This record gives sequence, C-alpha cells and structure tokens, in this order.
Amino acid sequence: MSTLNSSFGSRFGLEYLPTSFMVRMGKREMMVCRDFRKRFYAVNPIIECDTGVQAGHLEVLLFRRWLLILSKSKAH
Repeated sequence: MSTLNSSFGSRFGLEYLPTSFMVRMGKREMMVCRDFRKRFYAVNPIIECDTGVQAGHLEVLLFRRWLLILSKSKAH
C-alpha cells in the first residue's frame, strides 16, 4: 500500500491487514477492510457512519464487520 501514496496514514494501522484493499477513483480513495477496533458503544447491525480517525475521512461500517474508509486522494 505504501507504493500508492495513500492518504491513509499509519494512524489507521491498516498496512498490516491482509484482507484490506484500496480503490482510487479520480480524486477519491476508498479503503475496504475488516473492522479491527473495539467499539464501546452500541453499533447499528446493518450500517453505521462516523467521522474518520483523520480529518476529511468518513468511515462506514457494514454489518458490524466491514469498514469502508472514504477520503480525498493525495496522489496527483
């Protein structure tokens, strides 16, 4: 993932997950991975939206398992 100059920094810790992948569509990036964080609140069983760890990111949790992280691409 580091060769793509992804805007998902090491703060996410996703570079070590084997089940993650990233899709770049123009000026946008979408990272899909399994959710690895412990959530200390009740999560909607189908879809949950929240702001991301970094500014400008949006997290969408699907079925309490799959995490979609949407952001603006830093690559030109």
